[in-house]
Amino acid sequence: MKVCYVTSRYRPHTGGVETHVAELATRFADRGHEVVVVSADRGTHADGRRLPPRERLDGVRVRRVRALAPGEAFHVAPGVLRAVERVDPDLVHAHNYHSLPLTFAAAAVERLGDVPLVATPHYHGGSASGFRDRLLSLYRPVGGWALHRADAVLAVSDWEARRLAADFDLPARVVPNGVDVDRFRAAEPATGPGDRPYLLSVGRLERYKGVQHAIRALAALPEYDLVVAGTGPFGDDLRRIAREAGVADRVNFAGYVPDDDLPGLYAGAAAFLALSSFEAYGITVAEALAAGTPCVVREAGALVDWADRADCVGIDLDGATLGDADSAIAGGVREAVDRPAPSEPLSSWADVVERIAAIYDAVG
Repeated sequence: MKVCYVTSRYRPHTGGVETHVAELATRFADRGHEVVVVSADRGTHADGRRLPPRERLDGVRVRRVRALAPGEAFHVAPGVLRAVERVDPDLVHAHNYHSLPLTFAAAAVERLGDVPLVATPHYHGGSASGFRDRLLSLYRPVGGWALHRADAVLAVSDWEARRLAADFDLPARVVPNGVDVDRFRAAEPATGPGDRPYLLSVGRLERYKGVQHAIRALAALPEYDLVVAGTGPFGDDLRRIAREAGVADRVNFAGYVPDDDLPGLYAGAAAFLALSSFEAYGITVAEALAAGTPCVVREAGALVDWADRADCVGIDLDGATLGDADSAIAGGVREAVDRPAPSEPLSSWADVVERIAAIYDAVG
């Protein structure tokens, strides 16, 4: 089978969607399928390297097209349509409702004719930006058409499935993200800056990710440093917040962290902080737990599903003053650090691939 994955960004970019697509693509290639990824990220990576228009990564053919991304969102990339048509796939699996390549993939399938479309929206329904919310509102009729055009829609969490049903009257099958449990479990713990215990945040530096809450809470957690792994447009604001909070000397902005170094970084942390306002799943939480690190999660979006686990502490920041938020996070950290993790099994990528393979067979 020739499978075409469509996404806004692909390796070496990091993130939840990027990890999900890369795991599926490489594992289906390992199973003997011809796999092509069409990604709207042609240009320069955060670490400075140029991303070529064509390359082969881990047995996967990657085709990158240019995109216009206002506010680093949506990725308007009409080149996706032509790229998918050139692949001439047996099946298209498109990702990320919050970026236009999924819609261009649906349009390509419409033109190709009898080609099944599977959609994994990674849908979280909103953003922390008024500009992006306005764009989402304008995009909804087209995005809804693309989702309803799909032969199968897959949600990565129960929370996401409920949102898809409420917002689009759309049934979705839940196939959660996986994690390479053995890889994270075997990681050698990293040491913190100055050999002090550290808390960890991993992800793109955007306001909605909530790293600013973790930084401000450090004042109430003098025994810990904070390591912030990731890059993004909110980085300078976070550095300013650290200075204003008087904790700049205890916040290590690690920038882009190579994929091979992440397991050790997770394993060495006293606790992992996931304080995002919008998530469809929370793959970094799964990675932290697999590395044996308990988590503090904000009870928002799909992170609410993690709060039910014994190895996670859920905190509610909605409507909280800065002082109340600091206290809630500090209390959550002190409650979490002594909890063993993982407290129950985590979904593996091998399990995910088996379930998605059965879906491909059903729609193919």
